[in-house]
Amino acid sequence: MSLSVSEIRKDFPILGQQVYGKPLVYFDNAATTQKPLCVIRTIEEGYALHNANVHRGVHFLSQQATDAHEQARQTVQKFINASSPDEIIFTRGTTESINLVAFSFGEAFCHEGDEIVVSVMEHHSNIVPWQMLCERKHMHLRVIPMTAEGVLCMEDYKALLSERVRLVAVTQVSNVLGTVNPVKEMIAEAHLHNIPVLVDGAQAIAHLSVDVQDMDADFYAFSAHKVYGPTGLGVLYGKRKFLDAMPPYQGGGEMIDQVHFEKTTYNVLPFKFEAGTPDFIGTTALKSALDYIQSVGMDNIAAYEHELIGYATEHVSSLDGMSIIGTAPGKGAVLSFVFWNIHPYDIGTLLDHLGIAIRTGHHCAQPLLERMGLDVCARASFAFYNTEEEIDAFVAALKRIRKMF
Repeated sequence: MSLSVSEIRKDFPILGQQVYGKPLVYFDNAATTQKPLCVIRTIEEGYALHNANVHRGVHFLSQQATDAHEQARQTVQKFINASSPDEIIFTRGTTESINLVAFSFGEAFCHEGDEIVVSVMEHHSNIVPWQMLCERKHMHLRVIPMTAEGVLCMEDYKALLSERVRLVAVTQVSNVLGTVNPVKEMIAEAHLHNIPVLVDGAQAIAHLSVDVQDMDADFYAFSAHKVYGPTGLGVLYGKRKFLDAMPPYQGGGEMIDQVHFEKTTYNVLPFKFEAGTPDFIGTTALKSALDYIQSVGMDNIAAYEHELIGYATEHVSSLDGMSIIGTAPGKGAVLSFVFWNIHPYDIGTLLDHLGIAIRTGHHCAQPLLERMGLDVCARASFAFYNTEEEIDAFVAALKRIRKMF
């Protein structure tokens, strides 16, 4: 393995601290990832040395900030292999990216009686905006089922693709199951019916190489904080033919061309969808995060995390009373589980007092958990700065908790 985890961990200062006198073990990466020093320093330097509003200023600092902001857009374009930086829209996160499409695409292309297709394993952020669209337009939401292992039923999916479907919205990687969905195949099937596809990449962007042109995605959404970048910033990729046809999502500021009381005209892409002052400090920090990941190598990251999830699965499988939620082949670095006689909240609380951070609850995926016959579960999620030694500590802690009950 060419990835030096001990050296990588030095870049993440938060990992060196203690919690309740125990070394921090951070296994909540599906919720948010930690930030390397280069990202932290970019934010600090941005506010200390380069803080000026972008695009509208003629002075030096504004030009400097504008150049850095647009360089970040180009970095994102290259990172996901979009065909143009104009197809990269900066938002506040995956949630806003999906809401933007649900509103703007919905206004342009959807009508009463039409359908939207989602999967049963979607995050609420890829369910609720479509429900709101369906209520607004008197449309219908259709749901792709899955097997008990957490694999989407592809024949059922194909059967849902009718002339009434206006869009398919599907996650690339489940935040609960770790299932890596065959989005390229799903997009190809949808395109046979001239149906565009939005891919929720929030849980994929930090773990898999993403090529939006190769997968032929019509829309792709992700959050910076899921990929070692800052919070409050996201990306929406969209094919130009759709973005050009969609009306603006919000009004004011950067998205205007000319404003008169009689009529307002709108800016060109990508600015048409970026109303107001953008998070230009955040975008430069996202650039630092993506540059950092590329220096490590996404293939190296994916291979190492595959080893981690395999190691963790093997060692927890022997624990009496534990059930792993989601057993799809080739799953991502997410381990959701239940002990049938211990509430997940108790597990999370006790692990926290042993220095181990995991997530408990419904993980913003209540329909999925209902399908699994659960209300809540516990989830450990891994990143390339985690280690097998941390997993050993996690398993030892679970054994200790099991004895308590």
